[in-house]
Amino acid sequence: MSPHIRIADGLRTQSAERLITTAGAIINGLTGNPSFPAPPVDMKTLQAAVDDLNAALAAQPQGGPSATAEKNNKKEALIALLRRLRHYVDENCGNDLSVLLSSGFQAAVTTRVRLPLANPSILNLGLGNSTELVLKVTPIAHAKCFEVRMAVVGAGNTPGPWQTAGLFTNSRSMTIDGLTPGTTYMFQVRAVGGSTRYSDWSNPVSRMCA
Repeated sequence: MSPHIRIADGLRTQSAERLITTAGAIINGLTGNPSFPAPPVDMKTLQAAVDDLNAALAAQPQGGPSATAEKNNKKEALIALLRRLRHYVDENCGNDLSVLLSSGFQAAVTTRVRLPLANPSILNLGLGNSTELVLKVTPIAHAKCFEVRMAVVGAGNTPGPWQTAGLFTNSRSMTIDGLTPGTTYMFQVRAVGGSTRYSDWSNPVSRMCA
């Protein structure tokens, strides 16, 4: 099921000048529009509210506080009319973006596209202190963090059970401590985030802790 297309709100946050431009686009869009044959506000009424706000704006610089209050009142009156029309368009656009836009209203961004994360690669597995190994992996766009797992490598280069080695936000330096010198460890890394929550694990890389 496709997401419901919504009309952008934000009318109250628009400046009076911007609101006049918005109303003009809606007047042009709804006048004679067969997709919206019976708007709850007549376009002449809407145009009159625009004219009133324009006049209040023109009077404001010389009118002092009372003129500012008048401008704000005219702005609120125009917003009230536009909100009635917004509900009407929302209910009658058939969830069709092109029909919605033909009204002069703008569509809100309703969803963020969340894509699967790319798989990281271990670029370097270096030595830290005597009980540490430090991983550097490829940065992954939109990853929240990186999860590292490790396994002790036994006879025949066979890794033992995987165990979690921590979550890290810096792809350039992931220090794994508490290791045993002289023991070889195998590591894999995966990115956390995206639409699938995790990327696939990277190819394994191993090194002896010095």
